[in-house]
Amino acid sequence: MSTVRRALTVFGKFWWEFLVGDTPELLVATAAVIGAALALRHHPTLGFVVVPVITALALVLSTYRGRGPRSE
Repeated sequence: MSTVRRALTVFGKFWWEFLVGDTPELLVATAAVIGAALALRHHPTLGFVVVPVITALALVLSTYRGRGPRSE
């Protein structure tokens, strides 16, 4: 039983590191974009506006967060 438990733990840690890594906000943003696309599947015109805006906002926020402190 401990071999199965260890294998599941390693498998879970791999996927956590693969999906979340250093930037968990990108996982959340990806889920938000997919959710918005799914929610707006019957309104394609609105989807063409909302999905790119959410994507651009997520990328800008991630870039702003990743800038780090300024060195002057």
